[in-house]
Amino acid sequence: MMKPLLLCLGLLASAAGCNRRPPNASPDGAVRELVERLRLVNGDPAAAKSAFELLSKRARGNLAERAQRYSAASGKTIAPEAMIVPSRFVVRFEPQRYAAQISGNHALVEIIGLGPEDRAQVACVFEDEAWRVDLPFPPLPPVQVRPGNN
Repeated sequence: MMKPLLLCLGLLASAAGCNRRPPNASPDGAVRELVERLRLVNGDPAAAKSAFELLSKRARGNLAERAQRYSAASGKTIAPEAMIVPSRFVVRFEPQRYAAQISGNHALVEIIGLGPEDRAQVACVFEDEAWRVDLPFPPLPPVQVRPGNN
């Protein structure tokens, strides 16, 4: 009698875990998760890859291009997620609330802290069946080729 009961409890527990929504099922969830994952990066390649996965195709493409240029210039291969530098993603305030405004496949998430100046807005895009954070990296300048190196 005890084995069937334990088996049923185990199946119920595993089924309950399957119903958990992924963090990027909503735009505010994606931003909240990215903030948490960026806090863990600090040179950890696995944490950087985890944060990289929450970024939009455009943001990932920008980082991939930066990594390719770095690799070409240095002769040392670097993964795109390694371009996430912890010092560039400093949390200016402790987020207290996240509020999303969704318009079709795009959303704007407002991060709200304790003080009146503790506010930030982050763009998101729905792609590949999930919300992705669309960080606005500066565009890369064109590659300059020295004369005679064609």
